[in-house]
Amino acid sequence: MKRLIFALLILLSFELHAGSYAAREDVQAFIAEMEEKHGLDATRLAVLFAKARPLPAVLKAIAPPADPRIRSWQTYRARFIEPKRLAAGLAFWRRHEATLARAEALTGVPAEIIVAILGIETIYGRQMGRFDTFNTLATLAFDYPPRAGLFRRELEALLLLARDEGRAPDGYRGSYAGAIGLPQFLPSSIRSFAVDFDNDGRIDLAGSAEDAIGSVANFLKQHGWETGGAVAVKVGAGGTAPGTLIAEGILPQRRPKEMEEFGIEIPADAPDAPAALIDLVTPEAPTEYWLGYRNFYVITRYNRSSFYAMAVYQFAQALKDLRLQQ
Repeated sequence: MKRLIFALLILLSFELHAGSYAAREDVQAFIAEMEEKHGLDATRLAVLFAKARPLPAVLKAIAPPADPRIRSWQTYRARFIEPKRLAAGLAFWRRHEATLARAEALTGVPAEIIVAILGIETIYGRQMGRFDTFNTLATLAFDYPPRAGLFRRELEALLLLARDEGRAPDGYRGSYAGAIGLPQFLPSSIRSFAVDFDNDGRIDLAGSAEDAIGSVANFLKQHGWETGGAVAVKVGAGGTAPGTLIAEGILPQRRPKEMEEFGIEIPADAPDAPAALIDLVTPEAPTEYWLGYRNFYVITRYNRSSFYAMAVYQFAQALKDLRLQQ
């Protein structure tokens, strides 16, 4: 009887909400899985999906560039390391100095790294996104084949997060990729790494800067941040030898002395610890080469882009320098 009622509800919802996800077989299979795996109410999920619609704006925003070879480090860097964002970062640091100091003491993650990530992600809450997160993740989970598996897991995490927090799954707002709050955590990261850093009994990444600060610090710590460890060091490189090291990826594997055998020019003060060779390409300009240490790799767990990790590091260094000048 329950399955019959469920099926009738699906059909009715589809008739009332033409174009919704409710009648799709893949969505129905997902609903059944959520009921069996987590005990979620299938009827309520059917109603949610009956209201959901594919969001063309989400698919357009997440699509890769027409020519992925066109990447410019200098263009990317200029978007984030600029006077207004730096000024906002200094103001945020002053306003939350005690909280940042506490986060650094507990996790070993420097305050400037935390401030840089929050500045790059949302300019300290100014740009958190206005997309309906449930609708966004449904669109990506069922209409974006290149990463459907990832986004189905995030949709599942959103449903569980809503249950954990006693909220409606369609009550969240965030980015076109389903990221939420000041630090732009995906639902799975909220469930795994977010913390109640202001001790008010709940986690609020959209409304509590303290929770956002503590959560960013905890994310980096749980991914292996080394207290006092290096992040990156600029190096020189010539010829075609760097290609071998670049091909090894961003996981630190070789000590700087080993890289000298490939023609890499290592500064005398470069830490003697495993690193990866990072290339930052700008069309019609010389490529920059850097050693990326363990902490650089940890930042890429937040966003798996060398451009992103270097922007965080350089933003953090610029903030630290400006703060010392005040």
